[in-house]
Amino acid sequence: MTFARGFAAEVHKGLLNLVAGWRESLVQLATFPVFYLLIVLFMGRGQLRAELLLPVLLGMVALTFIHEQVNRVFWSYLGDIQSGVLEQTYLTPLPSAALILGRQVAAVIAALPTALAVLATGVVAITVQDGAVPFDAQVIVPLAAIVIGTCGLAMILCGLTLVFKRIEIITQVSVAAYGIVGGTLVPLTAMPDPIAALSRLLVPIAPGIEAMRDILLGGHSLGTLPTGWGLGWLLVQPLLITAAGIFAFSRLEHLARRRGTLGRY
Repeated sequence: MTFARGFAAEVHKGLLNLVAGWRESLVQLATFPVFYLLIVLFMGRGQLRAELLLPVLLGMVALTFIHEQVNRVFWSYLGDIQSGVLEQTYLTPLPSAALILGRQVAAVIAALPTALAVLATGVVAITVQDGAVPFDAQVIVPLAAIVIGTCGLAMILCGLTLVFKRIEIITQVSVAAYGIVGGTLVPLTAMPDPIAALSRLLVPIAPGIEAMRDILLGGHSLGTLPTGWGLGWLLVQPLLITAAGIFAFSRLEHLARRRGTLGRY
C-alpha cells in the first residue's frame, strides 16, 4: 500500500509540475516542430524535400522524446535536492523504488505532447506534399524499446545527479551526441562502422529508429530487419541499459546516503 500510494503521489506531482509549467510546454510545442522543419530545410538545401521528411521525422520524434524524458527526470531530482525535499523524502517509509518509478512514468507522460507535436507537424508537411505517412502496428515494439531504454539512461543520469549535483552539461551533451551520431538524422549505415556499432550499443533510441525505418520505409517485418543487429538486439539493448541504470542508480544513491549529502547542493 505504501509503495502504491508513494508511486501515485510521484506521478501526480510530476503531472502537476507539467501543468504548472504550461508556458514552457507551449514554447517547446512550437520550438521542436520548427527545429524539425529547419533540419529538413538544411538537409534539403533550402527545400522541404519529400524524400527527407519521413526519415528525419522518425528520428526527430525519438530525439524529442529522449530529450524531454531525460531532462524532466533530471530537473525533478535537482529541484528536490535544491529545495531540501529529496532528503526529507528519504526520511519517510516511502521506498525509493516508488519515487524512481513514479518520476519515470510522469516524465514519459510529460514528454509525449512535444514528441506528438513533432509527429503531427511531419504528417502535415508530408500530406501537403501529396505524400502519405505509412503505419504498421509492428512499430509499437521499437517505440516501446525506445521508452524503456530511455528510462534506463535517465536513471544513470539521475544517480549521477544525487552524487555530483551539477551535471547539467552531461544531459545536454548526451542528447546533442544522439542527434549527431545516434542515427536520428543520418542512418547509422551511412556512418563509419565503429561509430554505428557504439551507437547501437549505447544509444537507447538507435536500434528503435533503425527498426522503425526498416518497417515503415522498407516494408520489412520485425523478424527480417535488414539494418542494425536484428530483432534480438532491439529487445535486449533497452533491457541491458535499464539494468545498468538500476545498478548505477542504486550504487550512487547508496553513496549519497552514506555521505549524508542528499540535501547538499
